[in-house]
Amino acid sequence: MLKSNFYVITGGPGAGKTTLLEALSAQGLKIVPEDARRIIQDQVSVDGDGLPWRNVNMYTGLMLDASISSYHSHADIEGEIHLFDRGILDTLCYAEMTGQGISIEMNTAAQEHRYNNTVFMLPPWQEIYQTDSERLQTWDEAVHTFLKMKEIYIRYGYTVVEVPKGTIGERVTFILDQLDNLNP
Repeated sequence: MLKSNFYVITGGPGAGKTTLLEALSAQGLKIVPEDARRIIQDQVSVDGDGLPWRNVNMYTGLMLDASISSYHSHADIEGEIHLFDRGILDTLCYAEMTGQGISIEMNTAAQEHRYNNTVFMLPPWQEIYQTDSERLQTWDEAVHTFLKMKEIYIRYGYTVVEVPKGTIGERVTFILDQLDNLNP
């Protein structure tokens, strides 16, 4: 299934992705929220094991299932642009980075649930990078995540467009201009 109206906005942790997506939502675009933070919050609230620091395999499975579910929950909507805060391939990247590798199930999910070929990726930005209760990665891990994420998306045939560092207004304008060019 290819959904050319589904765009992924991704990147390493702490690059300003959530702030950008909130600003794009304020412009009237449809945003599909990130699943990873919600999973962590849900698992913490029930003292569950599906956390990256408790059971990485369980957490990865929860992320994959949630990403597929998010994809399907919007699949019936034709034409209207949807911006996904991360995509299914982010789970594959995480699986590789944690030494699990990409399973047949993950590969199949990535092949069967295609987004628009253009993926917007925010590069690491040390000046705005912060950790919090769900984002525990160091700066070096954030940079490594970005590089690995870019590699995975390219490996699966996507065109990665890096969103330049700048004010939130500049970043919003960049995305809107790109979307206008891609959807004349």
